[in-house]
Amino acid sequence: MAQGAQLDNQDFRMMCRQWRRYRKLSQMELALAANVSQRHVSWLETGRSKPSREMVVRLSEALDIPLRERNVLLRSAGFAAAYRESRLDDPAMEPVLDALEHVLRHHEPFPAVVVDRSWNVRMKNRAMDLLFSLGGDPAELLRDVGDDGSMNLALMSLHPKGLRRYIANFDRIAPMFVGRLKREAIASGDPAMQEQYTRLIELAGVAAADEAPTPEVMPVLPMQLDFGGLRLSVFSVISTFGTPQDITADEIRIEGFYPADDATATFFRQRAASPAEGVSV
Repeated sequence: MAQGAQLDNQDFRMMCRQWRRYRKLSQMELALAANVSQRHVSWLETGRSKPSREMVVRLSEALDIPLRERNVLLRSAGFAAAYRESRLDDPAMEPVLDALEHVLRHHEPFPAVVVDRSWNVRMKNRAMDLLFSLGGDPAELLRDVGDDGSMNLALMSLHPKGLRRYIANFDRIAPMFVGRLKREAIASGDPAMQEQYTRLIELAGVAAADEAPTPEVMPVLPMQLDFGGLRLSVFSVISTFGTPQDITADEIRIEGFYPADDATATFFRQRAASPAEGVSV
């Protein structure tokens, strides 16, 4: 969504309409979700009515707008931002950080990683370090893909010189990953994020899957990895905070990887060190 210093009610009208269209909602559907009349939604979008702060928050919730963009919408209507963005190591974020560390440790001996909305790795457990190292020195991998040192999981997975080299079924996995990136780009409503995701999608060199999936024995499609003869099969589960009130907490995702076969489970269990240690930031 548009951001700038000179935001006014005209910006709010435009942004409200854009968000409604992003979510593919009619004015009636938005009115029902926000518990207001369709006429009021229409008047807000045409400028006949000026929204209250409470109304902006109500519409944001009905439209499932990310907290970062809710601040933008509030400012566009002439109100102060409602949500702060804390550093992960800020004292106020200590309960969040403790929870993330607990989840990562508890997921051992299998890999798990914490990423932000840009897919930058913020935290990871020891098993994830092991997975990154199976293809060689992680520092060299970062240099090969042109990473600035932040370790971007999406870039490492899609770049031809990154982990993509070891994904045996990349042609099947990539379209689903690209589809996920497209959905996240649209859901963010942020042009900068959409531009970044567009570059990642172009890097993948594939289109999002638009055909019926091939029936599989498993309910999920595992990622098949081949590190010079060492074959692993994993699938992932993504977790988010259920009631975020801070932008950082709203954008954090935990991706936990699980073995899709006994051989993979055995490999990680045999390589596991003490489960009480091994979380890195």
